[in-house]
Amino acid sequence: MMTIYLSGPMSGLPENNYPAFHAAAARLRRLGLRVENPAENTPPACGSWQGYMRLALVQLARCDGVALLPGWRRSRGARLENCIARRLGLDVRPLEAFLVPGLPGGTA
Repeated sequence: MMTIYLSGPMSGLPENNYPAFHAAAARLRRLGLRVENPAENTPPACGSWQGYMRLALVQLARCDGVALLPGWRRSRGARLENCIARRLGLDVRPLEAFLVPGLPGGTA
């Protein structure tokens, strides 16, 4: 079973865009995929962007793929996650591509 990391914009958005992350996680989990959702992390003690990214990168390294949420290109954190994931050889695609029947990691 694939483990998918969710990557997308958070900083500066209402509720840190957590509702979009939670909705994406729910959709993928209903398909039987494991999901690493950074919106579910306990905030780091420092509360800084760097602290959040350190938590996120540990999660990313445990995954087989990355689902990119809409607007990811406007997020410096998501761009960093995308770059690292590709360098690590992970399967990086838009969220919707993980939901397409017949694709690896997609619905059956």
